[in-house]
Parts: sequence; structure tokens; C-alpha cells
Amino acid sequence: MAALAVPLRRSIRSRAALPGFGFSLAFTLFYLSAIVLIPLAALIIRPWELGWGGFWAEIAQPRVLAALRLSFGAAAAAALINSVFGFIVAWVLVRYRFPGKKLVDALVDLPFALPTAVAGIALSALYAPNGWIGGPLANAGIKIAYTPYGVMVALVFIGLPFVVRTLQPVLADLHRDSEEAAATLGATRFQTFRRVILPMLAPTLLTGTAMAFARAVGEYGSVIFIAGNLPMVSEITPLLIIIKLQEYDYAGAAAIGVVMLTISFIFLLSLNALQAWASSRR
Repeated sequence: MAALAVPLRRSIRSRAALPGFGFSLAFTLFYLSAIVLIPLAALIIRPWELGWGGFWAEIAQPRVLAALRLSFGAAAAAALINSVFGFIVAWVLVRYRFPGKKLVDALVDLPFALPTAVAGIALSALYAPNGWIGGPLANAGIKIAYTPYGVMVALVFIGLPFVVRTLQPVLADLHRDSEEAAATLGATRFQTFRRVILPMLAPTLLTGTAMAFARAVGEYGSVIFIAGNLPMVSEITPLLIIIKLQEYDYAGAAAIGVVMLTISFIFLLSLNALQAWASSRR
């Protein structure tokens, strides 16, 4: 067995495109530890100076719970909205040709390039009660700015490119042979979409949705202007953490951060498991 193991290891190393596995692995572990693991460890350790009771008392405050519900609820709702409309935008950009297509394609990346504070000012001016969109909605009794709906609008704005850009290359590589075969066998367009196209795109769509959710949970700049930042109403968790830091309550801010980290990790882990399950059924 030992004699067989040596040629096997040599064959694996001989197929490696980049040499220096040991050094590369050591550098990877060092870099991840310095950039990711050590800061997260510091975040997890800091709140325990409050003790177990103080930690729970900090995160169980009604204001903190309301901010957490708004941040994660609005992020999840925005991600679901982007999963639907982002899919449509990616489909149109890949499958159709029309005048101004390159301009529309460039506009998708605008939330990436635009500073979040500028996006927040633009959205608040647009959806304010005297804005172009907010004015007619206010006359109809619908208020967007300075409400949780305004938070969701901002999160939809910054999350759309993640879904579109994740789906676009996969859609471009998706051949139409399966669709044509389904049509030949008498499948309707809806049946072709549900049984042929959607199963092939489901893992990628889940990836884009997870990225949009992760981006939305920690968003700050584009939200604070349109949210109004009313405690128990439209105050997001990142803003509450900043308020804690300004009050020199570092342990309290870290406690809220640990809760956000835990919920985000569980949510993303669940999405990755769902993505793996969808890939196994393809």
C-alpha cells in the first residue's frame, strides 16, 4: 500500500498547474486567519466581558430586537424580490437583442459604482412625500420614505446586480437544445421553464440570492437617508451598532454584532445546503 501511495501522490502533484502546494496552503491559512478568523474571534470574545446575563440583557432589549427584525426581514424580502426581477433582467439581457441593450447592461452595475450615500440621497429625494414617486404615492395614502418600506427599496436597489451578474454567464452558456427538445415533445412554455430551465438555473439563482441577502444585511449608507432612523420603526441594526460605538458601549455593539454574525451564518449555511441539494437533483 505504501508503494502505491507514493506514485499516487506524485501523480497528483504532477497534475497541479501551480507548484508549491505546502507554501500556498500555509499562506492561504495565514491570510484567512489574519483577515477573517482573528477579527471574528475578537468580535465574539469582546461581549463576554458583560457576562452571560449581561449579554442576553443587551440583545433582548426591544429596540435591538426591532432593529434585528427590520434588518433581516427587509434583507430577506429584498433578496426574494431581486431573485424574481433579477432573473427577468438577466434573461432579457442574454436572450434578446434590442436598441440600447449595452446601456441597460451598464445600468445594472450602477449600484456597484455609485457611493452608497449618494444612492441613499437619491432614493430619499425620489421617494419622499414631495418626490417624483413619493408624491403620487403619498396622495394615494402610501408612504415609502422614512418607513420600513423605504429600507426595503434601498436594499432592492443595492442587491439587484448580484443576482443579475451571477445569472448572466450561466444563462449565456445554457444551450437551447433542451428547450427545443421539450417543445418537440409537446411541453408548453411554462412546463419548459419549470421542468427544464429552472432546475438548471436553481443553484446559480440561490447563489445570487444569497449574495444579495448578505450584501443587504450589512448595508448602511444607502439606507439611513431613506429610513428616517426612527427607533422601533425604521432603525436598522448597523445604525444601532454605530450608536453604541458613539456611546463607547463597545461590548454592547459587539454583542449585537455577534447576533448578526450568527444569524447570517446560519442563513447562508442553509442556502448553501439548499444549493447543494438542488445541484444533486440536476
